[in-house]
Amino acid sequence: MRNAKARSFISEVPEPAITSQPKTTAPLRLALTLLLASALACAQEHAMPAPYGVRLADAAMEQTRATVVYDSSYRKIAYPGGDVPPSLGVCADVVIRAYRRLGIDLQVKVHEDMARNFTSYPQLWKLPGPDTNIDHRRVPNLQTFFRRAGAEVPASNNPDDYHAGDLVTWRVPPNLPHIGIVTGQKSPSGAPYVVHNIGRGPQMEDMLFMYPITGHYRYTTQ
Repeated sequence: MRNAKARSFISEVPEPAITSQPKTTAPLRLALTLLLASALACAQEHAMPAPYGVRLADAAMEQTRATVVYDSSYRKIAYPGGDVPPSLGVCADVVIRAYRRLGIDLQVKVHEDMARNFTSYPQLWKLPGPDTNIDHRRVPNLQTFFRRAGAEVPASNNPDDYHAGDLVTWRVPPNLPHIGIVTGQKSPSGAPYVVHNIGRGPQMEDMLFMYPITGHYRYTTQ
């Protein structure tokens, strides 16, 4: 009789409700998600930026997506920050525009140095003084500026001596100065690709050793 009553009592006790998750799971999951998002944002904020030369090379490679007509004609432009129309340009404009993406205005840098040291620059154009419209767009002036800034490094025939963001100048037959920016991407020949404009707009090509090299520069400081 006692066992019957015990069984009856047990059967009358309601079973506890079974839930798939504790009630605190959702708020805990939200808190963990927010904490993870905050940690990721903090990590990105303090992450080391890409090396300067890599960012310069990237800024040059971006220009290869644009259609640019080779035009070396003299044009009046603003100062500072002046530029010819983006649909026009020469080899030096690839360099000028890449540095401007990184916050350096070579129009200003070259002009300020020429204003103080005009006779130290090539006198090929027989000008009485600096000209902010054109000076920075002339390769011999850029070569002089980079050399005076202490950015000149030895030129060689070893492709490993050329790093992303390096500047190289050449003498293109019959006697034309030319400049381009070395990238971090290797060509099938083993030499790094170069971004330059030799008449077809900005192009990335395997041409580092195509012409006689007249200068090698690594200008990575303001």
